[in-house]
Amino acid sequence: MSIAFIKPIRRLVLSPQWTVPQLIQQAIKARQQSYSPYSQFAVGAALLSTSGKIYRGCNIENSSYGLTICAERVAIGKAVSEGDRQFSQIVITTQRELLVPPCGACLQVLNEFVPHDFEIILASSTSHFEHYFLHDFLPRPFSFDSHVK
Repeated sequence: MSIAFIKPIRRLVLSPQWTVPQLIQQAIKARQQSYSPYSQFAVGAALLSTSGKIYRGCNIENSSYGLTICAERVAIGKAVSEGDRQFSQIVITTQRELLVPPCGACLQVLNEFVPHDFEIILASSTSHFEHYFLHDFLPRPFSFDSHVK
């Protein structure tokens, strides 16, 4: 029996250019651009590529709630549209003290581009932060291989 839905874990080479506090500040800058008039729940993300480039994203709400785009997917979309597809970590922050993990859709999109041990840093409004890995939130991701017989 093969387990096709588990991506191999690989050792990441993090950029020496950025510290976690600096990445948190980048996520806060992104959060300040949030368009969240309905929920008043602003989210910012800073996605670090293995080349050392940062892609920022904020949530963009829509009155038709299902069309809202999360900060994480905005950052990923920016990176991919610029040809970058290898990432080492992401920082996600809200304007509240609560640490908020990515939603399932964002986790699945991240899974498309990153290894299972990709680092996710959740930061609060006071810059308290905790480190996690993709597999902490998405232990059995969907993949095309997992449903092909």
